[in-house]
Amino acid sequence: TSHESLVRVGVPLLKIEGMEDLFYEQGVDVSIWAHEHSYERLWPVYNMLVKNGSIDEPYTNPGGITHIITGSAGCSERVEYFEQNPPPWSAFRSSDYGYTRMKFFNTTHLYVEQVSDDKGGQIIDSFTLIKEQHMPYKN
Repeated sequence: TSHESLVRVGVPLLKIEGMEDLFYEQGVDVSIWAHEHSYERLWPVYNMLVKNGSIDEPYTNPGGITHIITGSAGCSERVEYFEQNPPPWSAFRSSDYGYTRMKFFNTTHLYVEQVSDDKGGQIIDSFTLIKEQHMPYKN
């Protein structure tokens, strides 16, 4: 996926806004994207900078949006493979066929897991996003 996508940054010359600033200003917790024939979880990020809550608990009160790219279920073209050197905001990647499950425990806790069909239903990635207050992120 291109780091400078039109969805992320828009087309300033034509005054077409990107979504990243809007999401950041509104305090969006998680964004889920598809179409790529793979799965990728990003660290909380804004403007290509990692904004983890802390080193030990990156998804607790993070300073940026957690993006999940998931679209690997049933693509007849198989998958698209990743570049060898992932960018610093990439937390986990998989080219396995699979699907994503989410469970909202309450207004502050969201559990997300990626299930691999290639590995017989094994959970290959999971994390819990905790955000104690919903508010815009700070610059």
